[in-house]
Amino acid sequence: MALNLRGQRPALALTGQSWASWRSLCLGLLLVVLGSLGWAQKGLPPVPALTAQLMDQTGTLSPAQRQQITAKLEAIERQYGSQVVVLMVNSTAPEDIAAYANRVASSWKIGRKDAGDGLLFIIAKNDRSLRLEVARGLEGTIPDIVAGRIIQNIVVPQLRSGDFAAAIEAGLTAIEARLAGDESLPAPAPVAPATPDNSGWSSTLDNLFPILFFAVPVVCSLLARAIGRPLTMLLIGSGVGVGTFFTTGSWLQALVFAAVAAFIALCASGGGGISSGGSGRSGRSGGWSSGSSSGRSSGGGFRSGGGGSFGGGGASGKW
Repeated sequence: MALNLRGQRPALALTGQSWASWRSLCLGLLLVVLGSLGWAQKGLPPVPALTAQLMDQTGTLSPAQRQQITAKLEAIERQYGSQVVVLMVNSTAPEDIAAYANRVASSWKIGRKDAGDGLLFIIAKNDRSLRLEVARGLEGTIPDIVAGRIIQNIVVPQLRSGDFAAAIEAGLTAIEARLAGDESLPAPAPVAPATPDNSGWSSTLDNLFPILFFAVPVVCSLLARAIGRPLTMLLIGSGVGVGTFFTTGSWLQALVFAAVAAFIALCASGGGGISSGGSGRSGRSGGWSSGSSSGRSSGGGFRSGGGGSFGGGGASGKW
């Protein structure tokens, strides 16, 4: 280390090697943050994985009520083909319920691919607000003015009395009546032999694939030289895990994909590497099917029909 003019050593000085290490560390951390958290919209509530036709994230409904409402939703889909999903959340803040409902419905792609006939019935309990988000394929069957009447005249009175189950069932009965009166909708397809429902997992893998097999090896090669393999595995695994949780809301998926990312980091930083230029992904069987004509699976699960296009149709209300 060189002396200054007064013969003293400088208090802080970075050698070329240490500066390169810190630069690699900062670049690696930046890539991890952008790769794992950048795809979760900052400040907005995450879109939950679609796991059932009735999703009560508030714990309001009893098991018997959930079973009864689910049976009604399944009957509507069997009879008319259109997919209706009910979602109960505590709050959509900072988004208003219309923006949140459109984001969720667009992500889930509710409705048959050939008809685009999906509908999201969402209740934000603590916000005391609700919405019917209607896909383009159902806007003629349930126009905005009709959706508003269903909310104000049928659902809201039940919500004001505190009976959430009755409010949902009354709304579904009104929706079913509109579907029954529209002969222009295509007939429901026969229920196909079901496959295991891995929709939430395969959807997450679709989003994580380029990060896990392209970005992670590149980041690891930079980080491992600067901070070593153990800390590299910890940073990569935790970054991907946190990003997965904020995107899916599932701790199980977050832990699994964090472990996968850590393993890839171990391989990539150990000299063996993981080839990012290999052949593309092979097709998968089962799981999420955006071209499916039916949302039912053999295990009693639910998956999107993959066709709902949502352009903001529907109506909102408060109680």
